[in-house]
Amino acid sequence: MIRDIFVSFLNKNNEIEKLKIKTGTIVGDLLSDMHIPLENLYALKINNELCPLDTPIEVTSFVEPVLSDTKEGAAIYRRSLCFLLAAAANKLFPNIRLVVGHSLGHGYFYTFDKESTLTDAEFTLLQQEMRDLVKKDLQIKTTYISYEEATKLFEVYKLTETRKLMNFTGKARIKINTIERFADLYFNALVPSTGILKTFEIKKYKEGFFLRFPKSSNPNELTKFVEEPKLYELYKTYKDWGKRLNVTSVASLNELICHQKINDFIDISETYQEKTISDIATQIYSSKKVRIVLIAGPSSSGKTTTSKKLGLELQAIGYTPKIISLDCYYKGREFTPLDENGEPDFECLEALDVDLLNQNLIDLFDGKEVTIPSYDFHSGKQFFDTKNNMILNKNEILIMEGIHGLNDQLTPKIPHEMKFKIYLSALTQLNLDDHNRISTSDNRLIRRIVRDFNFRGKSAAGTISMWQSVRNGEIKHIFPFQNNADAILNTALDYELAVLRVYAAPLLRQINPTMKEYTEATRLLTFLENFVTVPSTAVPPRSILREFIGVSAFKY
Repeated sequence: MIRDIFVSFLNKNNEIEKLKIKTGTIVGDLLSDMHIPLENLYALKINNELCPLDTPIEVTSFVEPVLSDTKEGAAIYRRSLCFLLAAAANKLFPNIRLVVGHSLGHGYFYTFDKESTLTDAEFTLLQQEMRDLVKKDLQIKTTYISYEEATKLFEVYKLTETRKLMNFTGKARIKINTIERFADLYFNALVPSTGILKTFEIKKYKEGFFLRFPKSSNPNELTKFVEEPKLYELYKTYKDWGKRLNVTSVASLNELICHQKINDFIDISETYQEKTISDIATQIYSSKKVRIVLIAGPSSSGKTTTSKKLGLELQAIGYTPKIISLDCYYKGREFTPLDENGEPDFECLEALDVDLLNQNLIDLFDGKEVTIPSYDFHSGKQFFDTKNNMILNKNEILIMEGIHGLNDQLTPKIPHEMKFKIYLSALTQLNLDDHNRISTSDNRLIRRIVRDFNFRGKSAAGTISMWQSVRNGEIKHIFPFQNNADAILNTALDYELAVLRVYAAPLLRQINPTMKEYTEATRLLTFLENFVTVPSTAVPPRSILREFIGVSAFKY
């Protein structure tokens, strides 16, 4: 039944205004009444839910614009660009499967599922077709169709993985996106038309190519392409491993769960990760001169458990590991630099007593006894206690984990050959389907939501609210140094999101539509709904996953 409802919005004076409308009114038709310009507008938030401009309004709502230079806007642009590429590829090469892969810098790596990559002529055609679609400024439509219609549609376009994924979501209405006659499924809002997608590049690389896009702070310009060969090779190795096991998508994982074969896959996944850690321990042993192992990685990459597992592997080959926490070397709150908000910046290198750390390491390597400092987070002061005295014997090796581990400015006085640096990344090789990837950042955020609730008493909204600040610190202090690593370890487990859904979904559902974190919560819930669940009892006690869900064999 059509009825009157109200739409609220902020006007130019930052005051709330209201419009009376009929239910079913398309939100994009109200832009002029709400004084929202189309320029730089990618989507709208309706009661804190991200929606495309062709969304009908059915209830009383508060509406906000999502602009190009925001985090949400950048994600919408990237997602829409992927759709543009898929539409162009389908038109030119309808019988060749296009598959999205990992991210690298400001780009996604793609391959065509055939024996050889595109020829130079085919590659030029693909770029030109994308440019032509942009020039036509075609509407990107979002509509709902029945389950039966969707299955037939995805079969016509040979979107096999998308079709298989529908077997596990059980929805009667399927949301699809269309450009002209091509249809695909994306899991969140897209830009209103192809004409917006002017800034991109496709760049041939190895056996595939990168779809490159701008960063949110400068949406009209591409950054310089920077190779990251170690990370690329890690992903390729892991992707090949998934192909050998025939588990490359969420649908194929769900099939294992439903056919009660998931326990074998869990064992294989854990064994593969254990072997990788063992191989790194062998690398360390082979170098002979290494006295300290430095471990770094972004939030929730599993640094603590990895340190413990590596310690066991080193013990197995004759070392006795000792652990030094970088937190001990905080100078003190009064000596800590301030950030742009006037708050102590504990994440910057200058917050640490680098000179003392280096002198302690030199003395330890010379066989001298040193007193490792301690730091009282309550008082914000560094102090010394002889109970923390340490001597490093000949067969003993130090393990130190922290965000600055890969930065040579942390240990400038220690010879390169005495250090072994490890970078951790939770880089799943699974895709949702051929055109929807699983973000490494999403994987880590879901891990952290679960861990923060289980062990720190923090709500999902609290974790989401500070996540961008965490990400900013990673971009500044960790990612620029990842190519300094002597080894890169992938800490993702391809079954973990099926376990984490059990914990994370109820926490995310506690975030209501009046909260700004609702936008992210609904996106993550939509993502997690694609996974059939796995009980936590299936997770081995020494798994990295136990660091987040609890009941680990390790003490933290």
